[in-house]
Amino acid sequence: MIQLKTILSTIVITFTLSCFAQSDSLSSKKALRQLKKQERIESGKLLITPLAGPGYTPELQLTLGAGGILSWRNSKTNLNLPRSSMPFMMAVSTTGAMTFNLRPTTYWNHDKLRINGDFWYKTMPDHYWGIGYQKAYSTLQSDSTTKYFRNWFQFKTDVLFQVKEDVYTGLFIDANYTQGSEETDLIRQDENYSRYNERPFNFGFGPEFIYDSRDVPVNAYEGMYLNAIAAFYSRSWGSDNNYQQYILDYRQYQAVNHTKGRTIAWQLKGRFTFGEVPYGEMSQLGTPMDLRGYTWGRYRDKSLFYFLAEYRHKFIKTDGTPSKSGMVGWIGSGTIFDFEQSADYNQQAKWLPNFGVGYRLEVQPRMNLRIDVGIGRETTGFYFNFNEAF
Repeated sequence: MIQLKTILSTIVITFTLSCFAQSDSLSSKKALRQLKKQERIESGKLLITPLAGPGYTPELQLTLGAGGILSWRNSKTNLNLPRSSMPFMMAVSTTGAMTFNLRPTTYWNHDKLRINGDFWYKTMPDHYWGIGYQKAYSTLQSDSTTKYFRNWFQFKTDVLFQVKEDVYTGLFIDANYTQGSEETDLIRQDENYSRYNERPFNFGFGPEFIYDSRDVPVNAYEGMYLNAIAAFYSRSWGSDNNYQQYILDYRQYQAVNHTKGRTIAWQLKGRFTFGEVPYGEMSQLGTPMDLRGYTWGRYRDKSLFYFLAEYRHKFIKTDGTPSKSGMVGWIGSGTIFDFEQSADYNQQAKWLPNFGVGYRLEVQPRMNLRIDVGIGRETTGFYFNFNEAF
């Protein structure tokens, strides 16, 4: 009996020690992985974070996306240089849509040179309500009124040179293409659609000015951002249409009680176009970067203006260190209009309310996985993406 107890005790002790050993081994492996990752971060080496999951937006409905985010630093010695990043996402939806998006933000020559981009491709069943607030709000969405098939791509980039601390100037370049097919009779009767659908390609460029004092541009805790763009599209250099666009974008970030990761951020942005503006290049509210929750493309006109205020809250661990998780909440509003139309026309446009909440998970240093639920007037959207909306 004593011998049996001894054997059982030996087995229990051995099993317990084995569990502790495995736990220590797992902890050691985890610590080693974290150490290696930190070494890669400090040395500026390439980091890749894959992502896959579902999403829902009013225009695409249920989607399944896959992509990731790449980041690196273009200097081994300058530890203050921001890490360049390149989030990308491919998705298919239950409507039959296929989309691709790539958004590089890169810093070169010790931040004396910045090259950024925003590249989109979409082939999808879509809806077109027409131009202006009244058509967007009052036109019934259905397969017999607003449905058509849209092919769209946009290649947008800017090349910016530092002229003094926090001040950059350079060239904005935009090439885009929008063409519809399988449209309804109501869409064919739309003046803008019938005029420009067979003139789908637009190419423009122009000067750009930026003041940027943000601590980390892709996820700022503090600082200010001011962007001004004037772009000119002309048949003289290959565009199918002659028009101009002007963009003003102001953003401010203020840390709450000097706590890193707890930030109040706000944005005011306007986009104003003039001339032969095709329906695909009208200013549109409802993108994943502005009034989240609205159908992208429903509210479109030559010009828009919107504002957003967002509180970003990063959780703190019990040991007092920041966690990788956080929450956001925002409120905002926007409207569309046309400077070249009458006052009566513009008075018909109403302000669109917008608010929502989101979850953030830091997958790389100061780079978040973004999950947002946005609510607007009679509409809701669910967004699954990288980095902040602004």
